[in-house]
Amino acid sequence: MNIQDIRKQFPILDQEVNGKPLVYLDSAATSQKPVQVIETLERYYREYNSNVHRGVHTLGTKATDAYEGAREKVRKFINAKSIQEIIFTRGTTTALNTVAASYAAANLKEGDEIVISYMEHHSNIIPWQQVAKRTGAQLKYLPLQEDGTISLDDVRATVTSNTKIVSIMQVSNVLGVINPIKEIAQIAHENGAIMVVDGAQSAPHMKIDVQDLNCDFLAFSGHKMCGPTGIGVLYGKKHLLENMEPIEFGGEMIDFVELYDSTWKELPWKFEGGTPIIAGAVGLGAAIDFLNEFGLDQIAEHEQKLAAYALEKMAKIEGIQIYGPLDPAKRAGVVTFNIQDVHPHDVATVLDAEGIAVRAGHHCAQPLMRWLKATATARASFYLYNTEEDIDKLVEGLVKTKEYFSDVF
Repeated sequence: MNIQDIRKQFPILDQEVNGKPLVYLDSAATSQKPVQVIETLERYYREYNSNVHRGVHTLGTKATDAYEGAREKVRKFINAKSIQEIIFTRGTTTALNTVAASYAAANLKEGDEIVISYMEHHSNIIPWQQVAKRTGAQLKYLPLQEDGTISLDDVRATVTSNTKIVSIMQVSNVLGVINPIKEIAQIAHENGAIMVVDGAQSAPHMKIDVQDLNCDFLAFSGHKMCGPTGIGVLYGKKHLLENMEPIEFGGEMIDFVELYDSTWKELPWKFEGGTPIIAGAVGLGAAIDFLNEFGLDQIAEHEQKLAAYALEKMAKIEGIQIYGPLDPAKRAGVVTFNIQDVHPHDVATVLDAEGIAVRAGHHCAQPLMRWLKATATARASFYLYNTEEDIDKLVEGLVKTKEYFSDVF
């Protein structure tokens, strides 16, 4: 991978912020978009903007072909068996809510268990809280090891014959931890449970094979993987999706409507009510083409090297605390940290003055913050367009931040 050639394909990176060259280290929140994706969106709106599936005119046919072509690209991207297993959604949150509101609400009863972990994003906590309240099921949390990793022994001790759903993020948006999803899925299945995977932080950064993982559902978002906002994917095994009821009604998902009853289209369209997210899907297809040019294995290797470099450099700063495993082999391209006696919002503000974009706050993971005994943290996250020079500037900015606040106080 030639990083400089890659960077040239992201127009937004060629600018100054506060008089300094932009250093974008917030891709875990949302990635930047390459020219190919931007031009694909523009081409859709300029040349063949139309609704899909309904019209027989030329523009409608072009839009339908592009929309369904994007679905096939997603299928290949995660190695699903069929396009019937690929549902377009507004994002990871909508996808996880669909599983909870449709599958879980219909299949859980009092005494059943849902198992998640303390590291989960709020989008993989609140839907399960709500469905547990409605069904009487019990929500259980996997404990974490001291470095924030999950032990398979703890999984075996927590998942029981009463467990019906296990839902875990593949990569933590705070700790950078890469969880052993394949092994957790096996334990879940041995106990008669299904495996739900939050892939928001993994799909953009590493190769995913849903058949190899043997997960039952996978959710991810387009905007974190060089695609547009407002588009995401729910993968589900066909036999599970076929037995689930849609949770949005109208438009594209309808087959026949009678006065007092209606029937739904076949998969995947029965879960895509209303006019679908056409431009978003087409843009996501372009993003997948872009990522495939470089290869997800190469992207993962690049980010792991950046994480190792960042961990080494940042560990030399006195008073800095880094969260998650210090072994780069156990984490993705995310480094979350605090500087002693400096609020992370202040850290982010000083870094922004240097043109460096990082995230500060609870990262939609308040239970994890409490587990870390931190009210908030700062986070630097990397992607295929980041370089060691970006990290050098981050480290310089952190040293400047520390010096500034030591002078103030």
